Amino acid sequence: MSVTLSITKSNVATIELDRQAVHNAFDDTTIGQLIETIEYAKTLDIRALVLKSAGKHFSAGADLAWMKSMADNSFEDNLADSKQLAKLMSSLHSVAVPTLCLVQGAAFGGAIGLIACCDIAICTDDAKFCLSEVKLGLIPAVISPYVIQAIGERQARRYFLTAEVFKAPQAQQMGLIQIIDNDLESAANTILQAIIDNGPAAVRAAKQLISAVAGQVIDESLTDYTAQQIASIRVSEEGQEGLSAFFAKRAPSWQQ
Repeated sequence: MSVTLSITKSNVATIELDRQAVHNAFDDTTIGQLIETIEYAKTLDIRALVLKSAGKHFSAGADLAWMKSMADNSFEDNLADSKQLAKLMSSLHSVAVPTLCLVQGAAFGGAIGLIACCDIAICTDDAKFCLSEVKLGLIPAVISPYVIQAIGERQARRYFLTAEVFKAPQAQQMGLIQIIDNDLESAANTILQAIIDNGPAAVRAAKQLISAVAGQVIDESLTDYTAQQIASIRVSEEGQEGLSAFFAKRAPSWQQ
């Protein structure tokens, strides 16, 4: 199995892709394993989920042998394969807890979709990125909603169309990557500790809030929704504990 799952004592799940012989490129089997592993992780009591790859490269995108095998397939067969990739992106994007992606080396094609589906992305300073599909006469269709959400339409108009390779500073500037650090594990641990120090229900609610509010028109319906959300969490068990701990100048229960 090229996809493994491990859980730390602090309830952080780590999913690792290990297909180093093909630069961690993914095929239909790997996509299925990733979906299965992510969906299983969702059933666990975890505080965060980390996605990473073994070896020198995060992922070369789609496996060339797999792509070659699909070349002679019918439209229906290609549609079925594409829907599986779409399911993978949706599965990762919809994880309720914070998700981190650790990127080293090359991240090409569909790999950029995986990065964009995660909440926080950290890369090494030598990481390279490419939305390479048009070089093959294809388009980054399935990953496009997530990548455009991450980098914006204007940047997509450049990199979707040119298939240029861009490096870590550009990836950070356009919002695909938030942190550049050659010690990926240390950088991730700093972020994870910050997450774990916060109220677990509040973190989940804050992530859901972003999805509900982003891109919406600020009108009475939206302001009513946000007022209801804060009122609800204030009277929740966790909200009451957090406020009590703050005023009593003690650590809340989730830090003990």
